[in-house]
Amino acid sequence: MNASDPLEELPQGLRDEQAQLLASGLNTWGDVQNLSDHQISRLAASGRASARNLRRLKGMADLGCRLDLAPADAALLMHAGLATVAAVAGSSPPELVTRTGRLERQLRSGRPPVVDLALAKTWILRAKERQNTN
Repeated sequence: MNASDPLEELPQGLRDEQAQLLASGLNTWGDVQNLSDHQISRLAASGRASARNLRRLKGMADLGCRLDLAPADAALLMHAGLATVAAVAGSSPPELVTRTGRLERQLRSGRPPVVDLALAKTWILRAKERQNTN
């Protein structure tokens, strides 16, 4: 994902947050990445969006924009407990595959995992390169 990419195709559980962001003129992943805690609180207080889900979206945006990941891949890393660039950079390829694989097996019921050792190594190297930027 790129910071200028529009907010599209969010999971059903984040539709209220998407609607609130769009209604507030926050239309891109970069807008979400740059949300302050104050803005998150204000958005949560003014509609049906929850602060928890807005923070989750901000984390997805940060991972996705900084590591050039698809929103689904950023969400997978977050749900696997790798919610920051530093966390991805500090993990090993086998650890990343194990952590994401557990979740993928639960969600994808029988289909092979998307994250293999080669992809994990790519993500980790990218995270190490970009860990101290932004």
